[in-house]
Amino acid sequence: MRKNNPNKFFFIAAGILVLAGFFILASASMGLLTRDGTSFYKVLLQQFFFGIVVGGVLFLIASRTHYKNLKKFALPIFILSFLLTALVFVPGVGFEHGGSKRWIKLGFIFFQPSEILKFGFIIYLSAWIASRKSKIESFKSGFLPFLIIIAFVGLLLVREPDIGTLGVIALSGLLLFFLGGGRFTQLAAFALLGVGLLYVLVLLEPYRMNRVITFLDPSFDQAGIGYQLKQSLIAIGSGGIFGRGFGMSIQKFNYLPEPIGDSIFAVFGEEFGFAGSVFLIILFLFFIYKGFFLALRAPDDFSRLLGAGIVILIAVGSFINIASMVGILPLTGIPLVFISKGGSAMAITLAELGVLFNISKHSKL
Repeated sequence: MRKNNPNKFFFIAAGILVLAGFFILASASMGLLTRDGTSFYKVLLQQFFFGIVVGGVLFLIASRTHYKNLKKFALPIFILSFLLTALVFVPGVGFEHGGSKRWIKLGFIFFQPSEILKFGFIIYLSAWIASRKSKIESFKSGFLPFLIIIAFVGLLLVREPDIGTLGVIALSGLLLFFLGGGRFTQLAAFALLGVGLLYVLVLLEPYRMNRVITFLDPSFDQAGIGYQLKQSLIAIGSGGIFGRGFGMSIQKFNYLPEPIGDSIFAVFGEEFGFAGSVFLIILFLFFIYKGFFLALRAPDDFSRLLGAGIVILIAVGSFINIASMVGILPLTGIPLVFISKGGSAMAITLAELGVLFNISKHSKL
């Protein structure tokens, strides 16, 4: 099988998302100028160097590393990413914020290891499914081990807690399992188990119940637990058809919580309006469509599953964020891929694109 040129339109769309994301973040970060203890320039420099520059290096490394090496070392990669995530519980290494231990701080290096865990999980799951494709439909050899893998990751993320990331991993894993040959009845069973677990988790923590209440009734306690959704809807609604203009958002100044984090889509909606929001969503959809097209042309089962898994991971995270900001889903705290602040998230996303680039070089005609 001879090598082909990569799918240029897919990577052009990815490049546009990275570039546009940086400028959107720059605009949203202007809201930090009115908040104590934050720095507009620090946010942008961190995103540029730890996200785009480091991510660019990882992209080059991943694009020049044959994807078959990932299959060979899939289990060690997964275990290493799991152990790295577990370091958040080590005193002096893990960093706690808002009651959650999700970050590692080593000197000037500060990152969220669950981003690496998501990638490691997709690599391992792709290799695992590819190695037993004929047995995936079996409960004993397919569905039950899949549940054990999800539970293995879930116990760690519930302990942090990071239920949003767990949701992204579980949903992405389920879709990949289905693409790999899982049956619809298995998907339904997994969904029922997931709903049951979510119900228990909601009962255990009042703030999760508050998010559910706000989702069911957006008008409930708008000065308290419903504040973020209210401000998000105000921002998006005030953008009208064409928006206030780049940099002209009002809600990012002392109104929207986390304007550079999970609320950044609301800032974008206010500045670029309905038309801009639709364009951004179409750009994501185009990216996803071209990504699946690239995955379908991959030369073997592992590369097809890995390519599809990476695209699914990005798609699930992105649309969970957008849906939560417009009230279609409960608030999760999941950032918007390519756009929200997060150097480690951007760097790992670019590494994932590097893997896709490498796969594309070996695609079928």
